[in-house]
Amino acid sequence: MKNLVNIVIISLMIVSCQKTPEFPNPNYSLGGGVFVVDEGNFRAGNGSLSFYSYDSSKIYNDLFNSVNGRPLGDVPNSMAIKGDKAYIIVNNSGKIEVMDQSTLKSTTTITGLISPRNISFVNDNKAYVSSLYSDSVTIINLSSNSISGYINLRRTSEAIAIAGNKAFIANWSEGKEIMVVNALIDKVLDSIEVGIEPESMTFDKNGMLWVLCNGGWARQNYAELVEIDPNTDYIEKTIVFPTKEASPTCLKIDGLGQTMYYLDNGVRQLDINAMEIPSSIFIIQESGEYFYKIAINPYNNDIFVTDAVDFVQQGYLLLYNSTGTLVSKLRAGIIPGSMCFKLSINT
Repeated sequence: MKNLVNIVIISLMIVSCQKTPEFPNPNYSLGGGVFVVDEGNFRAGNGSLSFYSYDSSKIYNDLFNSVNGRPLGDVPNSMAIKGDKAYIIVNNSGKIEVMDQSTLKSTTTITGLISPRNISFVNDNKAYVSSLYSDSVTIINLSSNSISGYINLRRTSEAIAIAGNKAFIANWSEGKEIMVVNALIDKVLDSIEVGIEPESMTFDKNGMLWVLCNGGWARQNYAELVEIDPNTDYIEKTIVFPTKEASPTCLKIDGLGQTMYYLDNGVRQLDINAMEIPSSIFIIQESGEYFYKIAINPYNNDIFVTDAVDFVQQGYLLLYNSTGTLVSKLRAGIIPGSMCFKLSINT
């Protein structure tokens, strides 16, 4: 079985490979699909990587282990692609796996990080990595794949959004601030007070920064959606959720930068010009499902949702089209979480 999986992976990854009935397009080169970071069970070290292919409409699981002959690690949290490299942030293992984005062959492992969460690229040579337990953001030298320094926020960090020479970094766990960093000199410029626990951010078509604040794990505060002008660092609009029971997470935006999506007992939609939270649910979460993460295809606005089920067994990847109609439901790895698109222009 392992040899068969290896054949599938090789046909998926390599442009000049032989044809195989397992995969219809041998010239695929990983364009036209979405990676799924499967977190695995905490401290079990069984995190993995899946890939949904638009060409075959299939999902391929446990790719990192199949290609590299070793497990990915303990709780991979997120993935990002820059140039010909892919970076997987492995939270509890305190490392970043750096891979060739076409073959998924590991080129190096950056170690020594404290509970890393997300990576954001400042430029071709530098990236920032947030931390759940450290008060500093880690600076990564992308040329040498090494830690080059730290930015002391005096707060833990989660989501990172970069606009020009500014980095906006969310103080998530028990926090209520967005730290503003000068990305040229890696220094904190200012902080913006927002709602309790800002957990995700996105930019709209006008360049405005939107911050989703979930109100705290105990629901002691109302969740908020905050619009910030990144040029002035001023809050332009705050939309408060109508009840404390709301538990919104995972803010994303469509390819036009016009419609935002988030999870709250299903998938919700919100236009950037809206003044209040809509009462309707765009995609209903069925009984037995647990919508965990969401991603929007920037080319065709397909909606991908991961279903973590019971956070113990293998979960599912759900694909909906832009109208909210279910297209497919496929078995992924254990606790499928964050997603990362690798798309061709024709996807």
